[in-house]
Amino acid sequence: MSYYGWKPYVSVGARQKQAEKAATKAKKAGKLYSPIAAYRGALAKTVWGKNWCDNLEAHSDYDNRLPRGRTYVRNGSVIDLQISAGKVNALVMGSSLYKVEVTVNPVAPAQWKSICKDCSGSIASLVEILQGKLSTSVMQRLCQPGTGLMPSAKALSFSCSCPDWANMCKHVAAVLYGVGARLDHQPELLFTLCNVDAKELVQAAGSGLAAKRTAPESAKVLDDAFLDDVFGLEMAQPVDAVLPIQPVVAKKTAGKKAVLQKVSASKAVPGKLAAKKPAVKKVAAVKATAKKATAKQAVARKAATAVKPGRKK
Repeated sequence: MSYYGWKPYVSVGARQKQAEKAATKAKKAGKLYSPIAAYRGALAKTVWGKNWCDNLEAHSDYDNRLPRGRTYVRNGSVIDLQISAGKVNALVMGSSLYKVEVTVNPVAPAQWKSICKDCSGSIASLVEILQGKLSTSVMQRLCQPGTGLMPSAKALSFSCSCPDWANMCKHVAAVLYGVGARLDHQPELLFTLCNVDAKELVQAAGSGLAAKRTAPESAKVLDDAFLDDVFGLEMAQPVDAVLPIQPVVAKKTAGKKAVLQKVSASKAVPGKLAAKKPAVKKVAAVKATAKKATAKQAVARKAATAVKPGRKK
C-alpha cells in the first residue's frame, strides 16, 4: 500500500510505547537518553524558555508545523535531547525514530563584548542571570534576536531524517520547543549553546559598577570660582577657618555634661531622702523622751512642795 512516501499515522499511545522500547534498548547499549518528559500547560514558564520559544515562532517557513511540533513535545515524543556548544542533537519518535540536528552559529566575540558592555553595572551575580531576575532593559538586550543571545533565522540550520521537505518539519519544531522547555530547568545551557561564558557578564558588571561609583564623586565637586560667580561668595578662605568647628563641639559637649549632671542629681535625690528618713525618726524619739522626762520632773517637784493633811504650817 502506497502512502506517497509518508508512513501511516501512529497514535500517541503507540509512539510512547515505541519510545520506551527505544530508551530501554539504548540503556542496554550503554547510552543515556535525556528526554523531554510529557507535560501539559505552557511550553515554557521561565523568562529564558519563553523568550526562546517566542523567538522560534518567528523563524518558521510553514506555520502549520509549529502546532504539531508543540503536540509532539508535550506528549513526550522527544525521547532524547542533548545540548552542546553550538549544537542540539535529538531523537524524536514519530511514525518511526527520527534523528534531528540543529546547529546554532556561535555569538561573535565582538557581539558578545558589546552585550557585556551594555549590561555592565546591571547584573549582581550569576544566580541573578540564571534566574532571569534582571531589569527589563537587560533582559531585552540579552534576548534580542540576532544581536543578543537568541539566534536569528540565519544563525539556525536544521536537519531531520524524516521525509518532510519543509525546512522546519514538525520534528525539528518539537526539538526547538524542547530546548525552550529544557532552558526552564537548565538556563545555563543557553550560554553553552551560544558558546559564551555567563561569568563574563558578572565580571563586566563589576567593572561597570566601579566606574560608575568613581565618576559622580568628581562630578559633584564645584569649583570655587563657580561659587563666586553664582552666589557672590568669596571662597579665598577655607570654610573651616570661617566657621570654626571645635568651639561649637566643645560647647555642645559641655552642655551635654551639664544635662547629664542634672539627670544624675535628680536620680540621686530619692536616695538622699531615703537616707534622711531614719535620722528624722531618731530626732523625734529623742524629743519625745526628753518631753516625758521633763513632765516627770515637774510632777516630782509639785509633790515635794505639796503640804500633807494635818500638818501645821
